[in-house]
Amino acid sequence: MTDDTTIPTALGDVAARQLANATKTVPQMSIITPRWLVHCLQWVPVEAGIFRLNRVKDASRISVDCSSRDERELPQTFVDYEEAPREYMLSAVNSVVDIHTRVSDLYSVPHNQIAEQLRLTIEVIKERQESELINNPEYGLLGNVASSQKISTRTGAPTPDDLDELLTKVWKEPAFFLAHPTAIAAFGRECTRRGVPPPTVSLFGSQFITWRGIPLVPSDKIKFENGKTKILLLRTGQARQGVIGLFQPNLPGEQSIGLSVRFMGINHKAIASYLVSLYCSLAVLTDDALAVLEDVEVDKYHAYNYP
Repeated sequence: MTDDTTIPTALGDVAARQLANATKTVPQMSIITPRWLVHCLQWVPVEAGIFRLNRVKDASRISVDCSSRDERELPQTFVDYEEAPREYMLSAVNSVVDIHTRVSDLYSVPHNQIAEQLRLTIEVIKERQESELINNPEYGLLGNVASSQKISTRTGAPTPDDLDELLTKVWKEPAFFLAHPTAIAAFGRECTRRGVPPPTVSLFGSQFITWRGIPLVPSDKIKFENGKTKILLLRTGQARQGVIGLFQPNLPGEQSIGLSVRFMGINHKAIASYLVSLYCSLAVLTDDALAVLEDVEVDKYHAYNYP
């Protein structure tokens, strides 16, 4: 009688792996982006969640004179202010993270379950923050461009001429262009086609292409509508009368600018809850701090593969 049973000559991989410790990553999430816009803005603390933007009513009515040598003929003037200035209220982005105490007690090695749940939720909240800073109908960049600061592309594709015209709208210390990555790629192709490939600059440890020394900062939160997108140009900072971010300081459980995490307790089903809140807004201090290039076209393949 023949025994067909194969006798192993060495320990196999499957059995050996039962004694091995796998190296485990923390959860990876593909929607996380660098969120350059948040990094590039100056953030101004706001007391009581209200920011009042006072502006001069009519600067052309302020009289000065430098030709007269007779002090008796000096002009008299005053600077008038808008009587009903705009007030910005901080916007909240919130979420409640629930986790069973049994899960956090038993399964938190090597990675803490509560910390990872909070980290990933905070990432999603910060992604939403950047989207709101661009698209919010009340305070977002796209909804607060003055009519005089809007231009359209000449040929559809973004060209050096288009960005030059955009620079004429924000010529006082412009900080950066903001565009969808595919719009930046389309601009790069136009530059290369014309024989003027744009130089690059290193910011935050990453490379950005530039035009006239101004970096083109990417954000996938600038959307496509009917196959077209937009390119923004910003001046930033309170001292420059530019675009600024607004946040609430000194929050209970503050983790970063305007963001807090607070423990809400454990219910009768042993579910622990954590409230994650982010308070922010954005203000354009003067109209000429922001301009937009509209009707920007990229090739159809790229346009249809992005929201």
